Amino acid sequence: MKNSSRRGVLDICDSVIPSTLDIRDCRGSHAGCKMRAITGDTPATTGAFTLIELLVVIAIIIILAGLILSTAGYVQRKGARARAETEIAAMSAACESYKADNGIYPRDTTNNTTDNLAALTDPNYASKTPPDPVPTSYDSTVTAYSFASFYLYGQLSGNTNGDRSTISQKAYFLFKPNMLLPAGGTGTVTAIADPFGNSYGYSTAQQANSSNGFNPTFDLWSTVGTSNGTDAAYEKTWIKNW
Repeated sequence: MKNSSRRGVLDICDSVIPSTLDIRDCRGSHAGCKMRAITGDTPATTGAFTLIELLVVIAIIIILAGLILSTAGYVQRKGARARAETEIAAMSAACESYKADNGIYPRDTTNNTTDNLAALTDPNYASKTPPDPVPTSYDSTVTAYSFASFYLYGQLSGNTNGDRSTISQKAYFLFKPNMLLPAGGTGTVTAIADPFGNSYGYSTAQQANSSNGFNPTFDLWSTVGTSNGTDAAYEKTWIKNW
């Protein structure tokens, strides 16, 4: 009797509950209890993102990625400038040691490679298109840069033939592989590389002509990767020893 009475009560409850409601088992501490939920209110509809929300999230991610990349580029370039300043100071000190032993700074008096490269720009450069330094291009990829740079390498390293191993005279500076071109630590050396991947500029032009160059001793500089014909591509942005 009791069981049949209980089933009758449940049947009545089921008939009273609207058909739009769904009865689900409660998974809480009260085993066997029932809870009602509105039909259609499922996790798939209540937990989903709208298209607008997804677009906003994607836009935020893109903005943050752009900020991170721009900051990383700035830090990398600033580090390269600091490294160039350090290398120029170290090579300048080695040139002083070279002069103490030889009475002169490294100067190519045979092929005049260090005299032919001048750091001083033409005072009338602003009226020229493009403005050209006297008497050499501002572009550090031209051979005048690599010829003068290679001569300095040979005199400071003692490796005058550029094979990276044969030392034929006293060495004043130990060049790391990443300071030499071609990159990779192999092959005959063609120039001393700055942190921007180009040849350092080295000049004794003022010793040959007082109207060229900046220092009566030697000029040593990095063009910082600039090679265009604008004012910013000259000494204002160069890293130099004057």
